[in-house]
Amino acid sequence: MSKPVRQDYTPPELHPDSVISFDTADEISTDVLIIGSGMGGSTLAWALKDSGLDVLVVERGNFLPREPENSQPAEMHIKGRYKNAGFWYDGGTGKPFAPGVYYWVGGNTRFYGAMLPRFRRSDFTEVEHHDGFSRAWPFGYDDLEPFYTTMERLLQVHGQLGEDPTEPPHSESYPHPALEHEPEIERFARSLRGQGLHPFHTPNALNVDTLADRAAVTAADGCPDETGRKSDAENRILLPALRDGVKILTGAEVTRLITSSDGRKVVAAEARHAGRTVRISAKSFAVAGGAVNSAALLLRSASDAHPHGLGNASGLLGRNYMVHNSTFFVGVDPVRTNPTKWQKTLGMNDFYEAGPGTPYPLGNLQMLGKLQAPMLKPARPWAPMWALKFMSARSIDIYLTTEDLPSRENRVRLEGDRIVIDWTPTNLAPHHELVRRVTRAVRKAGYPLVFTQRMGIETNSHMCGTAVAGHDPARSVLDPFCRSHDVDNLWLADSSFFPSSAALNPALTIGANALRIAPSLAEAIKG
Repeated sequence: MSKPVRQDYTPPELHPDSVISFDTADEISTDVLIIGSGMGGSTLAWALKDSGLDVLVVERGNFLPREPENSQPAEMHIKGRYKNAGFWYDGGTGKPFAPGVYYWVGGNTRFYGAMLPRFRRSDFTEVEHHDGFSRAWPFGYDDLEPFYTTMERLLQVHGQLGEDPTEPPHSESYPHPALEHEPEIERFARSLRGQGLHPFHTPNALNVDTLADRAAVTAADGCPDETGRKSDAENRILLPALRDGVKILTGAEVTRLITSSDGRKVVAAEARHAGRTVRISAKSFAVAGGAVNSAALLLRSASDAHPHGLGNASGLLGRNYMVHNSTFFVGVDPVRTNPTKWQKTLGMNDFYEAGPGTPYPLGNLQMLGKLQAPMLKPARPWAPMWALKFMSARSIDIYLTTEDLPSRENRVRLEGDRIVIDWTPTNLAPHHELVRRVTRAVRKAGYPLVFTQRMGIETNSHMCGTAVAGHDPARSVLDPFCRSHDVDNLWLADSSFFPSSAALNPALTIGANALRIAPSLAEAIKG
């Protein structure tokens, strides 16, 4: 049996004064309250650390201990050591499911694979897809580009320009050279190039110099990393902000936002902390709990002034929920092993945008971190471990992503205390075509056996869209700077604002946008 996870852990390099406690007080006040410490919340806190404002981050989880179990796949994927998000409910079936989110300081970035691509220029425009159109954003790539550059420096991203034809312009090169492919992945890349394709070195925030370094973090795609080599929102962004004066309250779940009598301003947040209800007042509030939890919090904060949810005059709060259409793709050569330690160095976007032979966008290919048998067991519980070990020792492992289009009927809603997700995938035909094309390329590369698993409602770490930003208050929840159209001192700082999902990992874009909106939030307080 696993030992219990410590709930009182604080990183040793963090000054204890940065972590606050209510003790006997029932109320605290601050200038800026940030709800959630994932990529958006942590980056917003970092951006405001030198503003002269008092900034408090409230996180429903605790600091995740750095312990040997972090990098043990069986602890993560079989025993569920760090799963703490409870259950949400599938609106179509009524059945509960365990969502792919985590309530720890740093949020989902503690478990991500540190893939940090920029969205492509086309992702910010209206794009025609097989099943319809993805919406244009209320700002363009050029508006976000400087903030992408800052995020790449903060997260110590490794990458290489000039390989991917879809790569948008950069004002600066990546701060660190790309991670080299290990021999088996380089062999795969050569085969793809021989087929006329354009594999590239992925932008990745893993700091490894030797094969021994890679071996130490081989499970870091999907598991926490106790070594500190993986850049996540906690170690690269939030901890520096806490050392510079930002405060954090952990183990506190914000349950409701309370407004003034006219509904134009939030005056306080109520939170459950240490078995009691506490009140946190602030001048401005930024919600960054993830696209589902942020929408649920605002829906739960309905009042006479906001009868359908806080800031929901448009009726769009919780709607247009998007996650990527995604498939785990495993190619196996039964006669050759793949000893790669860190596999997540190769990507391919040849089918990302429409072009000759590709009438509609299909999506992105990226490598997964090297799969191990315990990672496969939840998907194939009937398979004996010896068979999974044989397979994973001889596989290359790929993640395929196709854009999910916005639909009003795909939404987050509440049934009492339950969070209910209504989601019917859109744009599936292009995803099936992407799988077909990659199957052909992988078999040509020498992997005759192909196994695929399309992800379902529970694979939602790339969720977005539930509080869409736009210029028109009748067609959006937030303005272009992610401020509520209806509530003067309320911002959202996570992927809720995305008008479209693109087909790439969203973390870097979430962080870059948090940097972009921080000055407007600070200026609103200072007048």
